[in-house]
Parts: sequence; C-alpha cells; structure tokens
Amino acid sequence: MHPYLIHSGHLLLPAFGVFAAVGLMAALTLSLRAAAIVGLNPDKLWNAGLFTLLSAFALSRLLLIAANPHNFIAYPILLLMVPSLTSTGIVLTIVATIIYLRLHQLPLFDTLDAWSPCATLAWAFLALGHFAEGSDAGLPTTLPWGLRIPPDPSPLHPVALYACIVATLLTVLLLRQLPRRRNPGDTLALALAASGTAQFLLTFFRQPYPDAGFLDPIQWIALGMIAASGLILLLQPRKLVTHAV
Repeated sequence: MHPYLIHSGHLLLPAFGVFAAVGLMAALTLSLRAAAIVGLNPDKLWNAGLFTLLSAFALSRLLLIAANPHNFIAYPILLLMVPSLTSTGIVLTIVATIIYLRLHQLPLFDTLDAWSPCATLAWAFLALGHFAEGSDAGLPTTLPWGLRIPPDPSPLHPVALYACIVATLLTVLLLRQLPRRRNPGDTLALALAASGTAQFLLTFFRQPYPDAGFLDPIQWIALGMIAASGLILLLQPRKLVTHAV
C-alpha cells in the first residue's frame, strides 16, 4: 500500500488525491465523446461537467466553514483540506447543476445519459485511489489474491480492486449501450441499476459498519439507486404500437 506518492518532509502528495484528479479529468475528456454520441454540444457538456465539479467543491467547503467558523478562523488552510462532501452538499450540487443545465438549454436526461459512463470511469479511478492508500478494507479471505492491509495481519478481500474492475466493465458497457438507447434516460437507468447492484453485492466483501442495523448505509444507497432506475423507466413515455389490419 502506498498512501503517499511523495512524502518528503512537509511535502505530501496523497495517492488518493492524484487518482481522484486524474479520474475527474478522464471523465471530463470522455464526456466529449459521449456528447457527440447523444447529439449534444461537446463544449457545453464539458463546461457543465466542470461547473458540477467546481460546485461540489465550493459548496462542500462553504458548508464546512459555516459549521466550523471558529476552526476556519484559527486554521483556514487545514480546515479546507478536510474531505467535506456531505449529503447536504450533494443535494445542493444537484440543484445547482439542474439550474445550470436549464439556463444553458441542455436536456436533463440526455446530459445524464452522456455523463453515466463518465461517472463510472471516475468511480474506477477513485477505487484505485482507495486501493493505493489501503482503505476500503474487506473481510478476511483465504483466496490467493487476498492482501494484507496494516494493521490487520490476515489477508483481506481487495474490495477496492473489485470495485475498480466492476466500474471499468460498466464504463465499457454504458459506452456500448449509449448509441443504442431508445429513450433519453435509458443509459442513466442502466447505470443506476448496474452500479447499485454492484455496490450492494460488494458490501458482502467489506467489513461491516458498526451498529449499521439491518443494512449498511451503502446498501441503502444502492437500493435507492435501483429504485430510481425503475422510476426513470416508468416515467418514460410509452410508444403506441399499431397493428395493420
């Protein structure tokens, strides 16, 4: 495990941050190709993706500052370096993105279809980041590819590596399905259903959350993704089939 690519004195370059940055840039680059497939302006989709990423960063930091004003005054740089993407920040980012798409006349479901393989590609890089830093530990295993992640002495399932493989396969699948979609929202629905199912199953290899109850938080989110997928398909307009007499 290599949590830091560079560790020299006060200079620290975290592996997760590097993989995250590369993954986000790769996702934005892929959005140019996806935009052409669904018939959107590639530059507009690139700008919308960049706006979404910057909004998530800015809104999460503003929420963090609002919740910890005294700490921000005392240690501004240190506080801003803390990971701070919360459910509230995600909701605000979604609202801001929807407003941006409407102002720039980008169809919502066509845009989300184009972004679906980009999101799974970013997921693959984030999973690589977790693998590099040794986080996302799995349950003990006797399989030959089990990894020893300190401080646990026994081999563990490399869940982050599993997630990376799954996300990569989903990216390929969504890119192949994108030009074959029948209605706007089809690729998004497939991405939500497949990613939700994958995340739900991956939790059986992860170490459980303490006091999680019946299901882990990730499993509840995964079920929500699957339900959202079904809702998108139900809301799509049905095509009437006429039979010749």
